[in-house]
Amino acid sequence: MTNRGRIPYEEALDLYQKLPLEKLRNWAQKVRQEKHPGSIVTYVLDANPNYTNVCRIDCKFCAFYRKPHHKDAYLLTTDAYRKKLEKYQNAGIRTVLLQGGVHPQVGIDFLVRLVRITKEEFPSIHPHYFSAVEIHNAARVSNISDKEALRLLWDAGQRTIPGGGAEILSENVRKQLSPKKMQPDGWINFHKEAHSVGFKTTATMMFGHIETDEDILLHLEILRSTQDVTNGFSSFIPWSYKPENTALGRFISRTSCPERFFRLLAFSRIYLDNFPHIASSRLAEGENSGRLSLDYGVDDFGGTILDESVHRCTGWSLESSKEELCQIIRSAGYTPVERDSFYNHISSQPTSSKEILEIH
Repeated sequence: MTNRGRIPYEEALDLYQKLPLEKLRNWAQKVRQEKHPGSIVTYVLDANPNYTNVCRIDCKFCAFYRKPHHKDAYLLTTDAYRKKLEKYQNAGIRTVLLQGGVHPQVGIDFLVRLVRITKEEFPSIHPHYFSAVEIHNAARVSNISDKEALRLLWDAGQRTIPGGGAEILSENVRKQLSPKKMQPDGWINFHKEAHSVGFKTTATMMFGHIETDEDILLHLEILRSTQDVTNGFSSFIPWSYKPENTALGRFISRTSCPERFFRLLAFSRIYLDNFPHIASSRLAEGENSGRLSLDYGVDDFGGTILDESVHRCTGWSLESSKEELCQIIRSAGYTPVERDSFYNHISSQPTSSKEILEIH
């Protein structure tokens, strides 16, 4: 089975739906060992703050955003953001994944300013900033192209972009969940543009809502075929939809289950043969499922995810300390190794970082 080579798209659905989970797991683990021999599972010390919750996109799955004039709407000042970075730096955070809503008045100058503050004043922190839709929106506000916006961020010192906003790369799904978000093929075309500038980006998937298995396979095929051309994706990170406090949640309940998550992880490790890393996390499905997921082809366990608000607004909050991440990884039979945002290993024997839990 593992000697058959690349799985053709035409055969993928049958394998995804019908192959027993145990066989998928064993196959995925063999692929993982070929790519990452040994027992190492990486993690990153990161924070995930937001600079604004104002958004004009009205995604039906989001509990975080607020309309511009809502009483809870905010846009951080640069001084307030400096204070956040100072906390993270003092706590030993290495990567900050900064995102926000699609603010109708935030242009590229504001985003570039945040990158420059990070690079010039807090050089120990890597800026892993802004989703495709945020940068695309900022470019529109500033009346420049996506590529011009990307070059300005590159010149400011940014080198990686998170994969948020992908959801499911199916036009049928986009039209139902987030019709105002970019345009058909907007997310993937943006990432192609980012790769052409030199950025490394991650690829994500939010599943467990209205999508079909066919939509999931289409998503994976779009990622794989793009990676064949650009080689710009560093990892694939799926997580399940959290319905609480969302518009969509009034009509559907959470449909994902651990076994479906494991199947998706294992199949992704097999199908995305040109992706170097497949990631799970404690945040995705909870501590126990996160631990078990490491046996399904996963080689990265995400990060500490401090100050995360998007999932917290749905009642789902699972930020961790370094010790907790390492304990979970070890309890699953693997060796935890800290990494940076380029997946370079930093150390295999983490020191104490209990202070990370006390930064708020």
